[in-house]
Amino acid sequence: MSLPGNADVPVGINENKASKNKADEDVGAPRDGALKGWYSRGYLPHCDDTQLIQSITFRLADSLPQEKLARLKDELRHLEQSKREMERRKRIEHWLDAGSGCCALAHPEVARYVQNTFLHYHGERYQLHAWCVMPNHVHVLIKPLTDLAAIIQGWKSYTARWVLRKNEQLALKIPRSDQLWMREYWDRYIRDAKHYQRVVEYIYHNPVKAGLCQTAAAWPWSSAFPGNADVPIGMNKNKADEDVGAPRSLT
Repeated sequence: MSLPGNADVPVGINENKASKNKADEDVGAPRDGALKGWYSRGYLPHCDDTQLIQSITFRLADSLPQEKLARLKDELRHLEQSKREMERRKRIEHWLDAGSGCCALAHPEVARYVQNTFLHYHGERYQLHAWCVMPNHVHVLIKPLTDLAAIIQGWKSYTARWVLRKNEQLALKIPRSDQLWMREYWDRYIRDAKHYQRVVEYIYHNPVKAGLCQTAAAWPWSSAFPGNADVPIGMNKNKADEDVGAPRSLT
């Protein structure tokens, strides 16, 4: 798999044997060999199933201060649970798009590294359908081929090691030297072709919505970018369409 400008996909994979083994350990199969189905790791419920296409969002640890999240929890306490979570997510998405925190992912070298990490195990540990690296969070649409939590933990731990080492050199201003990502993440499985289409369009247009560019195709750290058109979805377009019953839009 080749992509102009991404010849170092990803740099840390070949740094040394110990690093590679640790990365493999991070994203390998679950220790008991079984998928979890529905489960909770704390605040949010997750569904682990290799038959489902999953929309995943995770963010930098400093993107939303805990005090702000605590105030939001109090403000939404009067709502019923389903509406509470919907409103909570809407508010958080707005804050993220406003560019809170250090926004280390806005640095081109960091964005490229995170994007290349997503690309590296496409076809081996998941089928990668769409992605977008925003300044303080990321969106990824995949069909897992192994344990979802292990895949995400692998992305986080692998990228964190490299990015935190580069904190001073790239003047990223990450406040903590031992933490890059927030522990939790959002995942939502794709229900049907229409839902798939809506999620892909949201991922593509998030940079436009956040005022970072005028068109989805102008954002280089996204599968909507023309230079990424053949990586990796074009290799598996028929399979992706078969999964959800309809082709995606690239506009």
